[in-house]
Amino acid sequence: MYCLLRRFLFSLDAEPAHRFALSGLSLLANLKLSRLVADRLIDDPVEVMGLRFPNRVGLAAGLDKNGEYIDGLAALGFGHIEVGTVTPRPQAGNPRPRLFRLPAAEAIINRMGFNNAGVDALLANVRRAEFPKRGGILGVNIGKNADTPLEKASEDYLTCLEKVYGVASYVAVNISSPNTKNLRELQKDAALDDLLSRLKAAQARLADRHGRLVPLVLKIAPDLEDTQIVAIADALRRHRMEGVIATNTTLSRAGVEHLPHGDEAGGLSGAPEFRLSTAVLGKLAHALQGEVPIIGVGGILKGEDARAKISAGASLVQLYTGFIYRGPELVREVAASLRRA
Repeated sequence: MYCLLRRFLFSLDAEPAHRFALSGLSLLANLKLSRLVADRLIDDPVEVMGLRFPNRVGLAAGLDKNGEYIDGLAALGFGHIEVGTVTPRPQAGNPRPRLFRLPAAEAIINRMGFNNAGVDALLANVRRAEFPKRGGILGVNIGKNADTPLEKASEDYLTCLEKVYGVASYVAVNISSPNTKNLRELQKDAALDDLLSRLKAAQARLADRHGRLVPLVLKIAPDLEDTQIVAIADALRRHRMEGVIATNTTLSRAGVEHLPHGDEAGGLSGAPEFRLSTAVLGKLAHALQGEVPIIGVGGILKGEDARAKISAGASLVQLYTGFIYRGPELVREVAASLRRA
């Protein structure tokens, strides 16, 4: 069924197709008809970061930036949903076109630029959603506004953390998008130490205020040298971060150079990123020695890919581009594959 729907969706421009598909999922959820496109959630509970996940497959940030479609997506059997990236103030993102499909490679290039309605709009949407009220695991991915100077970036992250802390199961700190100018500079030693130090201090204050510790998770890039991976692992341990997401999209164009849209600027995701992101995950896991749990993302288009992420050291996995190409079937396939693992 999804193959037929995908043919229609792929006949549309990417951004309108995205909104159309998510609106359709929300409508089915509201009408209690989600079972028309998805089977029941696969029960395979696992505890990670002090949270009990009903299974190990989640939705990566980026698909539902404003938390508008949480219930429709949750009905597809995900063990957790991550919304965002959200910034303190609304922003339009980069000029269109900014989202490109590469079907021959089962890939996407995007240069969206953290387009979102701002953290207050996201909060309103999350509070309307039923999924968190039923105990669903909801991650909120936070970033900085494009016009915030890099030296003041921590203020944006702290603003978002303060606002989303009460509604999030965990908070993911996105310093690895290639589509906000110089953002990846925050992955470097001194900048990363300063940011994580401030975030952890704020987390401690907020935990006292709310009576619960909300895990902080760092999302890193796949385009890192081995020495950078080790340095990030050291920082994660030193600041006692609760988790890390490996990885965001890549600037590499290996495997798509000669395809239509293969030379577009932005982050590449999907099948061509699988080996690179999994290699970074494995190196990170080796450096961390099990001290910080890893969520594996990047190029998962079948159950075997997800098992490779777990074998490389991940505790959980997330889908994004594979979900666009394979649809709800992939969620069940991955969850079932990991239950057998």
